[in-house]
Amino acid sequence: MAAKVQPFWKRKTLAELDRDEWESLCDGCGLCCLQKLEDEEDGSVYYTRIACKLLDLNTCRCSDYANRRQFVPDCIQLTPGQASEFRWLPPTCGYRLVAEGLDLPPWHPLVCGDPQAVHKAAISQVGNMLSENAVAEDDWEEHMIFRAG
Repeated sequence: MAAKVQPFWKRKTLAELDRDEWESLCDGCGLCCLQKLEDEEDGSVYYTRIACKLLDLNTCRCSDYANRRQFVPDCIQLTPGQASEFRWLPPTCGYRLVAEGLDLPPWHPLVCGDPQAVHKAAISQVGNMLSENAVAEDDWEEHMIFRAG
C-alpha cells in the first residue's frame, strides 16, 4: 500500500515553496485588500469594509494584480521572508496559517477545490464592501469590521 503524500503546504517550509505554490495559498477572500486603521496607542489593527480601489468588489480579486504597485504604491507584497510579520493578516488567511504551522481550513480552495467556497463560508466580505473611492478617508472609522493581531 502506497503512503499518502502530504500536501505541499504541510511538507514544505515557506522558503521551499515555488511561486505558484506560494500564490495558491491565497484563498481569495480579499481581506488583505481592505483598508485598515491602526490604533496609535496599542498598535492594534482594525479592518474596515473599505476596499482598495483595485479590488473587484464582486470577486474579491485585484483587478490589476500584475501592475498594482503602479497604481497603489503602498500595496504590500507578501513574501515567505515576512512570515513573522503576518499577525496583521486575518486569522483565516492561508499565508498566516501556514506560517504559524497550522493547516488550511476545509473551505480553502486548495483543500476543497472550489474557489467560491471562501465566499460561501462567509469568510470574505463579498457583497459587503465599499470602494475607497466612495468613502471619504475621514469616515473609514465608521466602517470597522474586526480587529486583527
